[in-house]
This record gives sequence, C-alpha cells and structure tokens, in this order.
Amino acid sequence: MDDAKTEGRGPSPELADKLDLLETRLAPLRKVVLAFSGGVDSTLLLAVLCRDPNRKVLAVTARSPTHPQKEQEGARRLVRPFSAEHREIIGDEIDLDGFRTNPPDRCYHCKKHLFSKFEEIREQEGYEAVLDGSNVDDLTDFRPGLRALKELGVLSPLKEAGLSKADIRALSQEMGLETWDKPSLACLASRIPYGTEITQEALTRIDRCESFLHERVQGSVRVRIHGNLARIEVAPAVIPELVVHGEAVARFFKQQGFAYVTIDLEGYRTGSMNEVLQPSEKKALGSEEAPQE
Repeated sequence: MDDAKTEGRGPSPELADKLDLLETRLAPLRKVVLAFSGGVDSTLLLAVLCRDPNRKVLAVTARSPTHPQKEQEGARRLVRPFSAEHREIIGDEIDLDGFRTNPPDRCYHCKKHLFSKFEEIREQEGYEAVLDGSNVDDLTDFRPGLRALKELGVLSPLKEAGLSKADIRALSQEMGLETWDKPSLACLASRIPYGTEITQEALTRIDRCESFLHERVQGSVRVRIHGNLARIEVAPAVIPELVVHGEAVARFFKQQGFAYVTIDLEGYRTGSMNEVLQPSEKKALGSEEAPQE
C-alpha cells in the first residue's frame, strides 16, 4: 500500500455513505472467492473485504494471453499486504470458438467460461459466493459479460453500492492504495475489431506495443489493430507528448509487424470498438441490466 494517503480530510459524506453500504452488503459474507485482476476496482474490493480479519478471502487471478503480462505479475505483489490467499488459474478462453472468432458478444462467452471456473472453486471448497469488481460505470457501455455474471450468480458489491470509477479511485486514495490512479485496464482482445480472429500473435503484439507506450506517456493507452495498421488511443492532452516520441514509436511498431501507425484524434475512450455496433445489436447481445439506448 502507498504512503501517499490523503491526510485528515476523509471521504465526502456521499462517498462515506456508499462505503457504509458496501460494508453492509459484505457483512454477511464470511468466506468468498474474489476475481482479482490487480486493477483499481478489484484491489479496492479486496482491501475492504480484508478489513474484517475473520473473513476468509480467496483472491483468484486468471493467467491468460488476453491480459498484459506486466499486470499478471503485479497482481501477486498487490495481494501480499492483505490477509487473503492468492491463487492463479489458467485462462484458456482463446480456445473457445465463441471467443476466438470474436463476435460482438465475445465478452459473454469469455466471462461465462472464466467465472464458471471461479464458481467451481466456490462449490468444491465451500465458499459462499464469487465476487467481481464491476461498478456502475460498466452499465453505461456495451457489456455483454454482465449477462454471464448474472446467470452464474456472481455478486458485484461495488456496483450494488452505487460506486462509480471516480468513487473507487477516491476511496482507494483515501485508503492509501497504490492503485488509486492506475490507468484503466481491459482485455487485450478489446483492441481487435469484431469478426477478426483473435490470435496469440496479435495479443502479444498489442501487449508489447502498449508496454512500449506506457514507458513514454502518461495515462491510459490503447493500441487498436486494423490489419497491418495500428491505431493509438491516448487522452487528447497527451497526444503532443506522444508525437514527440513519434519516430521511436513508429520504428518499434513496424518492428512488431505493423505497416502503418496512426494516432486517433478523438483520443482514448472506453469501448471504441463498440462504436460500429448498431443500437439494436447492443440491445440484443448486451446485459439485461444495460440502460436502454
């Protein structure tokens, strides 16, 4: 945990109420499996769960080529300060036809497959529930994976307590968690257009290119691929900084097999690959909890 904890101020009354609601919802749960990625959301949930020394928490991290290698390594370190057991399992979603062929509901097939493994651990080892770190902001985008979580009975306490990503960052900073300002993460498959097959080679190229950019610019980074073209998304304010490194970036990306390297002038935004989907498609494939278009 980070020493740069906010001193003396405490959370706002509204945020304090949400934290109280979160703890109230967690209180009956004495033995839980937590889907733990090491991101902002799951790290806060882990910290709150472990406030109760009598609660048994098993944090489970899936090792998969769809997740950045650096993040998988970091998850181990982030668990250590807490009174939780940590376990890693193999995420083999790339072997699923419903995932590898990359349909618009790819996330549904992935979540159903992965969280079925978490549910199996829960059932075999006598845990009460499987928890994940979804928050209320996840309801504002196309998230077919939410449907899979609902079907499996996975609990999303942060979402149930009304916590947004901004709330989670504020509470994380208040609690001294080093992840409070960590850039948002997402499955590397979200960088590949729907209908384009997901391969190990493509995921590795994306991971290498994004890691290269993270060493040079601040904030969230996405490398979306369109055949032999790489489309880089960063916050608009960061684009001038990226341009400074343009020659090195182009050279590195071409070494990874891209013929063209571009910067998206609209900047980084969550789920930009979903912009090509029609509202009717989102409604048909998305979560039942998603807002109406």
